[in-house]
Amino acid sequence: MTTSLASRQPTALRLFSIAFIVLWMLVAAFPFVWTLWGSFKVQGDFFSRLDWLHALTGMQTMAETGHAFTGSGYYGAWVTSEFWRSVINTAIVTIFVVVISLTFGTLGGYALSRSNFRYAFWILIAALIFRAMPHITLVSGYLLPFFQLNIWGYLPTAIIVLVAINQPFTLWMLHSFFQSIPKDLDESAMVDGCSRFQAFRLVIIPVMWPGVITTGLFSFLLAYNDFAVTAVLLSQENQTMVPKIASFLGTTQVQGNVMYAVAAVVSATAPLFMLVLFFQRQIVGGLTAGAVKG
Repeated sequence: MTTSLASRQPTALRLFSIAFIVLWMLVAAFPFVWTLWGSFKVQGDFFSRLDWLHALTGMQTMAETGHAFTGSGYYGAWVTSEFWRSVINTAIVTIFVVVISLTFGTLGGYALSRSNFRYAFWILIAALIFRAMPHITLVSGYLLPFFQLNIWGYLPTAIIVLVAINQPFTLWMLHSFFQSIPKDLDESAMVDGCSRFQAFRLVIIPVMWPGVITTGLFSFLLAYNDFAVTAVLLSQENQTMVPKIASFLGTTQVQGNVMYAVAAVVSATAPLFMLVLFFQRQIVGGLTAGAVKG
């Protein structure tokens, strides 16, 4: 009777592995859990210089509000400082960046993966060089035409630049996914009467859908977490979430504003956890599919 690999492992090794995983999860989760807890305290507790235990007990919070927890940070961020406007702006920017990037990325990646011409390689190299450039360098190149056209400060300007920055990444990533799909599928579909585009839409895309989800998620994170582009190209009225949080931190001399930042950080981070958990299977499947061919 054969025993499983887990049962053949020494007990000490299994215990060490479990302890290491638990410790790693605690260390990784601690910053967010601590920030989530502190977002329901007042500034005097969460940033206490006397004793960090005040953040746990909420002594100052109890003295100021009569309760151990308070939602004043969230109210101040969302209502007083209108953080909800930044949330809407972020949603608009990320949706357009993801849709545009994936549209051109899938078409371009498929065309380059099926092309036998040498220029396909040089296009990918040029895209890689463009992607390696610092974001602020690209932003500075767009400032003059945006000012001349009087479109600086509006959301489309940030969308244009973020798509330009993100497109080389989506092109490379989707190209690798298309490379892992045999060309026989295209040819079989066209033999059955499909055009090239019909084969791409009806046969290839359903096969590599996890790769599209994975690339879309990375594109989403780029636009969602961006600071350099949105801080430089958007006016204060059209700020996205990350620059808005930075503006809270820039006014720490005003009592309570730093707690607006803490509450806004929790509000901005929570959707990312839900998004990754919802698409975890597609992400793993997409990354695995992209690694089939070197």
